Amino acid sequence: MNTILITGCSSGFGLETARYFLDRDWTVIATMRTLREHVLPRSDRLRILPLDVTDADSIERAVHAAGPIDVLVNNAGVGLLNALEGVSMDQVREVFETNTLGTIAMTRAVLPQFRTRRSGVVVNVTSTVTLRPLHLLSVYTASKAAVNAFTESLALELEPFGVRARVVLPGRSPETAFGDNARTRMGMDIPEAYGAMAAQVFARFQQSTEEVTHALDVAEAVWRAATDPSCPIRLPAGADAVAWAKAG
Repeated sequence: MNTILITGCSSGFGLETARYFLDRDWTVIATMRTLREHVLPRSDRLRILPLDVTDADSIERAVHAAGPIDVLVNNAGVGLLNALEGVSMDQVREVFETNTLGTIAMTRAVLPQFRTRRSGVVVNVTSTVTLRPLHLLSVYTASKAAVNAFTESLALELEPFGVRARVVLPGRSPETAFGDNARTRMGMDIPEAYGAMAAQVFARFQQSTEEVTHALDVAEAVWRAATDPSCPIRLPAGADAVAWAKAG
């Protein structure tokens, strides 16, 4: 029976991915910074573990408790939407600690078992803003673009050991709280000089469009990355993500 460990499962893409793999008879280890056990159906194949990807001890405990796994999905992430002038360096470091260094740390923690068994898959969830830059997302985009580059280099590094690395790139999703979370993480008001730009950006978040990314799109892309050795390293997830990737 295959086992998958997914970070950031309390909502959004991580939650839907956990459900998707449970429905396909995988053993799922769903990790969350703050435990929310009621969000997933009861199952003998489900374990929910606490995990803070910015804490080395938390990572060690979670990986030890999980035991052998076949797939790691690095999905945990935080948003930040502001002009660069409006954020502190502490905020920049916080975003990179979760989105970039947390991904690297989790991957590093599971690689010994993958390499020893000569099998395993690392799936990193980033964003299509790395393909099509948008206003007020410079720090967030940089944190995710770093993961893209990390994944592609890692894939070459691990190939001799039969271990795969893939990256899933979602587009804009109305089913996640990214906009609200990013706004609350500003820490201070957007500088006045960027006020008109910010108003346009937040209005865009509220607009409905046919081309969006649904959580199911991401779960399906993660499934393909986990189960199809022939799939490309980069997998856009969602109608808008596919369109952006083609345009790029």
